[in-house]
Amino acid sequence: MSATSPQPASAESRLAALGIELESAPTPFGAYVESVQTGNLLFLSGMLPTVGPEPKFVGKIGRELDVQQGREAAKIAALNVLSNARQHLGSLNKVKRVVKLTVSLATEGDFTAHPKVADAASELLRDVFGENGLPVRMIYGVASLPLGVPVELEVVFEVKN
Repeated sequence: MSATSPQPASAESRLAALGIELESAPTPFGAYVESVQTGNLLFLSGMLPTVGPEPKFVGKIGRELDVQQGREAAKIAALNVLSNARQHLGSLNKVKRVVKLTVSLATEGDFTAHPKVADAASELLRDVFGENGLPVRMIYGVASLPLGVPVELEVVFEVKN
């Protein structure tokens, strides 16, 4: 038997164990809100790879950006998901399950590595929320996204009452 340390039990402790300190949640870039809770479902929309009010990446994956840069953009967008969820809920420990992840990728027409890029967001959610972190997922390749970014995420969480 190998001597491995047990995985931290809560989302907040897993986040700390990963060495991730979340930035302030980004504010909307238009006439909408970032999160809406109805019952035990929390909907997050339009999570972009921004740091503050500025896009961290601009361009299309497969043209100006490669797969690794697309993955980095997806991870930054997922960090913004976590920041917004924490802001809304007060703690990520209130997340019971990641239900659905929708990933929109601005890509060059013949790009086909969508899952590799989207996996960066899925993997971060899994690392933070454990076994309940892998959601159902849909990936879309699109012509363009707000601010010229390569990735936009929409997430639905089930939250504890």
